[in-house]
Amino acid sequence: MNCDVTEISMYDIYKVFQKNKDCKEIIFKVVNPDLFDDKYSGESVLINNKNCFYRPYKAWIDLAEKFFYKLMTPKFLDEKTVQLTFKKLENNSFHKIDNIEEKYGKDSLFSRINKNEEPEILITYLKALQNVTLSKRKRVLNLGVNKAEEFELIKKAFEKEFFEGEFIGIDYCKTAINEAKNRFLEYKNIKFFSHDINNLDELNLGKFDLIISIGTLQSSNLSLNKTFMNIVQNYLEKDGALILGFPNSRWINGEVIYGAKVPNYNFSEMSLLYKDVVFCKKYLQQKKFRVTLTGKYYTFLTATSIR
Repeated sequence: MNCDVTEISMYDIYKVFQKNKDCKEIIFKVVNPDLFDDKYSGESVLINNKNCFYRPYKAWIDLAEKFFYKLMTPKFLDEKTVQLTFKKLENNSFHKIDNIEEKYGKDSLFSRINKNEEPEILITYLKALQNVTLSKRKRVLNLGVNKAEEFELIKKAFEKEFFEGEFIGIDYCKTAINEAKNRFLEYKNIKFFSHDINNLDELNLGKFDLIISIGTLQSSNLSLNKTFMNIVQNYLEKDGALILGFPNSRWINGEVIYGAKVPNYNFSEMSLLYKDVVFCKKYLQQKKFRVTLTGKYYTFLTATSIR
């Protein structure tokens, strides 16, 4: 499907996508976004003696994401217009898999994801680590550690704190834990356990200055409220800190797509995300923690004690 959309509104472009949403490829001729530095999306510009609509690349990326397309590299048609190709994403995602080992294991689709290579997630997580003053956190627990990307980033960005601290990672998936162990073989200050978070007491872990859990507490085999309160009450030092990540995205064919997805809805619906985040926030505030919420693809809850 190929058409010139330089002179039509975004609503009309939306209707084109709606009508052709199952096409494997949609091609548009658009105003070259590089021509203007101070225009807003939808402003009128004169192109080849015609009144056209200016739109930045960000607008086209957002449109692609909404309809589960990938925006390919633009091609210049002339100095003032470019060709944009939108390629349909196949519905191939780890989110559909139920078996734990197949979903999160060493050879799974999930194992190919590296959150440290997603700029928005990386920068938000780094800011959370700065906000908890990592130099004060000598014992760090990561629940749902998988292949230990969070520890890898701490090693790179906070080298002194990394080598001075004790780090423990726990995950139910055995192959993921084995992968994490292999990545940190030479480090004596890191331990990994393949264990059910519902039964943490069996490990006699003691208490921690910082607890991290990214994308785990909302797992179907956990009761978030019960698990979360148990962690705070029994595993967090009184002056400790937490960094929790609540997924607000999906990965499809290598693309991270904004918006939490729940069963029985064919669109992003975030009621459960907000409910869980607000519960944790209010509980921690009652326990005298300062709480911040940041992030886009993950909602990062960062909490530090003010007692």
